[in-house]
Amino acid sequence: MTHQFPGKPLRALARNTVRSPLRLTALLMACTAILPAAAPGGPMDSAARGMPAPLRDSDFLHDGAPPDLLVALGRDLFFDPVLSGNRNISCGTCHDPRHGTSDGLALGIGEGGEGAGAERRTREGVTGRIPRNAQALWNIGAREYRTMFHDGRLETDPEAVFESGFWSPAREDLPAGLESLLAAQAMFPVLSHSEMAGQKGENPVATAVAEDRLSDAWSLLAARLSGIDGYAERFIAAFDDIDDPADITFVHAARALAAFQTVAFRSDDSPFDRYLSGDAGALTPQQQIGMELFFGDAGCVTCHSGALLSDHGFHAIAVPQIGPGKGHGEDTGYWRAAGFMTRLEDEGRFRVTFDPDDLFAFRTPTLRNVALTGPWGHDGAFARLEDAVRHHLDSVASLNAYRLAQDTLPPIETVIEATGEASSLIFRPLNPARRAAFDLRDRWVHEEPELRNRIAAANDLQRRALNDADVDTLLAFLDGLTDPSAIDRSALVPARVPSGLPPQPEPVATH
Repeated sequence: MTHQFPGKPLRALARNTVRSPLRLTALLMACTAILPAAAPGGPMDSAARGMPAPLRDSDFLHDGAPPDLLVALGRDLFFDPVLSGNRNISCGTCHDPRHGTSDGLALGIGEGGEGAGAERRTREGVTGRIPRNAQALWNIGAREYRTMFHDGRLETDPEAVFESGFWSPAREDLPAGLESLLAAQAMFPVLSHSEMAGQKGENPVATAVAEDRLSDAWSLLAARLSGIDGYAERFIAAFDDIDDPADITFVHAARALAAFQTVAFRSDDSPFDRYLSGDAGALTPQQQIGMELFFGDAGCVTCHSGALLSDHGFHAIAVPQIGPGKGHGEDTGYWRAAGFMTRLEDEGRFRVTFDPDDLFAFRTPTLRNVALTGPWGHDGAFARLEDAVRHHLDSVASLNAYRLAQDTLPPIETVIEATGEASSLIFRPLNPARRAAFDLRDRWVHEEPELRNRIAAANDLQRRALNDADVDTLLAFLDGLTDPSAIDRSALVPARVPSGLPPQPEPVATH
């Protein structure tokens, strides 16, 4: 149902209102007078307008209540650097509860860095940036997830082609017994050289990964855990099928990590949630106008649907590519210009399905707590949420107008590269004379017209005729998706972990 002043929808009034504090105040006072109270079927007939039902316990793994021992074990594992090859980075480093469960960076600095958030810097050197933005983890334990990662390369396998029950880059190497997609996801960051594993030759885990011995890499990490008394005791207490430390597998660790994330990052107490539960006054009048626009003429709900405001589908929306990409595509321009033997494009979902319709398509992110999860886009190209929203109005024009700001990407002080010596692979600091050529990769794809045009040609996002007032109300509604308890969950970080290593990120000091 549409709520109107005589002859005009609320959004039309907002659209025609100039950006004047007095006129906006008058509009909001008028809106307050006409917005209806909650009806028996929910405020403003939510279901009929495509709005979701409130989240319930049954929407989450373990019906929202995993065993306490499993959650506590997963919490320590999440913040313990012991799961990384060089014992220098944890899951929580890039999924920091102080930074919206991401790291606050467009493209992060993974293994080889130190510090957290905007203060993270290189230490002994990194081979490059993480090529995609660290995804926020809000409500990641919801059962409705069918895929994981920006490109959905991990997904459920209802036909059980693989014993694990999942399609994944590990294929038949992914073990059985994971029980959930989220547990399966936890198996993979520890295998990434740039995220957690480190480089070949630095540690046995990284070497096993480099030699495609994935099962060995997981076994090495499980052996680490079984050799730590504090962990061995916790695993035995949390799992019925573990009687001896030697029984611990990385599958057990992954299941504990999934249990912790299900509880720790559940977030369903935003003003929008309270509105869905029947509190018609939970959203401000401006937020309600934005909600009407979101679920109506703006078409946001076409992709941002359901309880998590995501269709979990994959869409090409012409987001500018910044950073090193994933090595996709056939273009060798950077290779020839810079002398580095690498390709730079990130072709998204296409590299999973090889369906041309999936070129440059990425998974629709959930909008829960979206105001806390910037920078936005699969590569963090947008530093402001408003810029990300405006991109959706005319994505190709936005793509072509985009300019990479100097402070968008965090500085990398020390770069290392692989060199050969006899039969060994050695990582040494990059020759300073080659540094400028290395840095070209941050903007190469976007600034090459032919490569940028490939992204534009794949775009399937329709243009929307919204004005500044519309954008303001949409942003107000998006603010209404913020759960106040999500603003800072730093209390999740334990003061110490069983390995004896310093937890990452650094725990909040208690007095």
